[in-house]
Amino acid sequence: MIHLDLAGEWALSDDSGSHSCAIHLPTDGISALHDAGLIPDPYWGRNEYDLRWIAERAWTATRAFDLTETEVDVVLSGVDTIATVTVNGQIVLRCENAFRSYRVSLSNVARLGRNEISVTFHSAIRVAAEKQAAHPFYLPYQDSNNPIPNGNMLRKPACDFGWDWNIALAPFGIYGVMAIEPGRAPRIVRVLVAQDHGSEGVTLAITAHVAQYAGPVTATIAGQSLSAMCTGGLAHLTAHIGDPQLWWPAGQGAQPLYDLTMTAGTDTAHRRIGLRRIGLITDKDDAGLGFKFRVNDRDVFAKGANWIPADALAGRITPAKTRDLLQSAVDANMNMIRIWGGGRYEADWFYDLCDELGLMVWQDFMFACNIYPSDDAYLANVRAEVVENVARIQHHACLALWCGDNELIGSLNWFAETRANRDRYLVNYDRLNRCIEVALKDTDPAANWWPSSPSPGPLDFGDAWHDDGSGDMHFWSVWHEGRDFDHYRDVSPRFCSEFGFQSYPSLNTINRFAAPEDQNIAAPVLESHQKNAGGNARIAETMFRYFRWPTKFANFVYLSQIQQGLAIKTAVTHWRGLKPHCMGALIWQLNDTWPVCSWASLNYGGDWKLLHHMARHFFAPLLVTAVPMNDRIMLRVVNDAPMPCDVKISAFAVAMDGALRLLGQVRTDAGLNAKDALSVPLADLRANEMLHFSWTTPDGRTGSDTFAPKPYKSFDLLPPVLTHRVQGHQISITAQNLALFVTVEASAPGRFDDNAFTLLPGQKRLVTFTPTDPDMSPVFTLRDLHSATYD
Repeated sequence: MIHLDLAGEWALSDDSGSHSCAIHLPTDGISALHDAGLIPDPYWGRNEYDLRWIAERAWTATRAFDLTETEVDVVLSGVDTIATVTVNGQIVLRCENAFRSYRVSLSNVARLGRNEISVTFHSAIRVAAEKQAAHPFYLPYQDSNNPIPNGNMLRKPACDFGWDWNIALAPFGIYGVMAIEPGRAPRIVRVLVAQDHGSEGVTLAITAHVAQYAGPVTATIAGQSLSAMCTGGLAHLTAHIGDPQLWWPAGQGAQPLYDLTMTAGTDTAHRRIGLRRIGLITDKDDAGLGFKFRVNDRDVFAKGANWIPADALAGRITPAKTRDLLQSAVDANMNMIRIWGGGRYEADWFYDLCDELGLMVWQDFMFACNIYPSDDAYLANVRAEVVENVARIQHHACLALWCGDNELIGSLNWFAETRANRDRYLVNYDRLNRCIEVALKDTDPAANWWPSSPSPGPLDFGDAWHDDGSGDMHFWSVWHEGRDFDHYRDVSPRFCSEFGFQSYPSLNTINRFAAPEDQNIAAPVLESHQKNAGGNARIAETMFRYFRWPTKFANFVYLSQIQQGLAIKTAVTHWRGLKPHCMGALIWQLNDTWPVCSWASLNYGGDWKLLHHMARHFFAPLLVTAVPMNDRIMLRVVNDAPMPCDVKISAFAVAMDGALRLLGQVRTDAGLNAKDALSVPLADLRANEMLHFSWTTPDGRTGSDTFAPKPYKSFDLLPPVLTHRVQGHQISITAQNLALFVTVEASAPGRFDDNAFTLLPGQKRLVTFTPTDPDMSPVFTLRDLHSATYD
């Protein structure tokens, strides 16, 4: 039986005949044109605007293949998006959903010997406009995010049409499976796994959906051999594991995975199963409706970030690059990522990585910020999309939640059309949301479901951007409304699934898109890599509020990352301090799709911004945080580790020369809930002193922090007189006076093990740099708050 991989070199040409080149599928067409030298780097300068013509044309990819039999199927997945597939000149498939896979028989068109297959990618811009024009009533899209219009009419990643952090190129291509397979051979289509955890172990109910086969289906797992007959396309097998090794989120325990192998005739399927029970707990209380995740009967505070596609051009995404991004999340003490609804359902290997790393996944369905159709044909397409992806992902231990969409409830109030006829658009939305929910529950009845994000709860269409008592919250008042960082302390969310503050990417990243003469925040190139209207001005205005003005562009970039980190630190430490009232904080966002000014904690390419270094500390399992309370500062201890611990806390006044004055000490226990530990009157701090505090545990864990009770610009900082010594890739740093936010930068890509830290006189900090290229010998630069804003 023939198995033919169609991946490899195809011939690509546009509908005008003016452009042609090789395309090495799977990839996207824009990357292929760039690789062939036909277009410049889309990410450099302002090239984006000169390349949007690509999406206005139709493009055809063609290749030949040989057959020794004709009872075969063509199998495609990740076809982006509106495409017509022909074999030997005959149309065999019309694709219209980038989130689905397709299998069609070629028995009526295939021939022995040489065959030709072509995939024509129709212009997403033209097709979307046609669908909008044909719809009975107008379906608004968020034009501030989408400079390319009508993306809401297609089942394609919404951010392909632009976003307030993304390039707008509406790419095309194929990113998944491309194969010729036997047409009548047995095939395991789906494997669904349900877990029943009891006092005597875990029972697995395994259901195999098998096509073109009636006979025994066998499986092995945990040393057991299972067998069942396949009838009516289904085989039901049961395994009991009496002494299970449970899977835990990162920071809560290990991530053991059991190999499940299934065989039906000549076909074999493999899955890795983590034994765990994850529940979404939404109990009513005096405040409203709670929202938390319970894993193996343990309530877990979700610490993490929102995930967007790893690259704006899917052809540039690789498992290795993606693993690096996810590993960075874990290294910063995160335990959850939210796969945002304006991107894509990720590949199987992505969820395998999350299983291995202990990253719980909040999975949005792919709808974001726009109004979508709800006619019968569209809903049938959506239902097929939901069923396929739920069945594909369902078995993964990392999967914690399915969420109906991102911000579609809020979008009902964003557009003139929806405000003028809310009933029509609300019913339209409910049809779509109900279709998604039913398809999910039909496929996986045990799945955790949440209707939308943010949402106060099922069938509650309230304002979850400002009301904080129920469900999950998106809190954007600090960034979009220009509020002070302290405004984060004015809300008490049950679970905040989006909040963020922007910074500029690091200098190494800026050098990837801007020449030295363009490295100015008002330069057109820098403005073209800022996709949020007013974003540059908001960053600058915030600096005026908290800091003295930076002296050079490089210091401006550094200070933008410091203030980003301080904003998010204020939010996270406050909300962690509300535990168990608040049980989750997911930063917007973890990663970038291209080099851009954004809310990400990681630069495009994976290097850590200063926010990510700060997150490693404020997401640490044991945290002591400063809580301003009118005339005093409360030191509050938070412990997310599985076991309670004792902690010793010491509070000091720190002067500008770094001299410490003891204000108080306490020993206390850190249990499941946040706890007030030590109160420091503000009157105990002199005019030019900050609060410095440290903590230790009997098992040797330590930590410290410095809290400024007024804006940093109010303090007369002294030159810290930093000295450093470099040995290989290790930098040893000392200071003569108080040094705030000490940061080491490298002239080459790579990762530091710490940055943005406070250094006191008499302390020595050893910082290690791991270059991306081990053969590089980078030049190191030190920055601190004084040198950036006082020199």
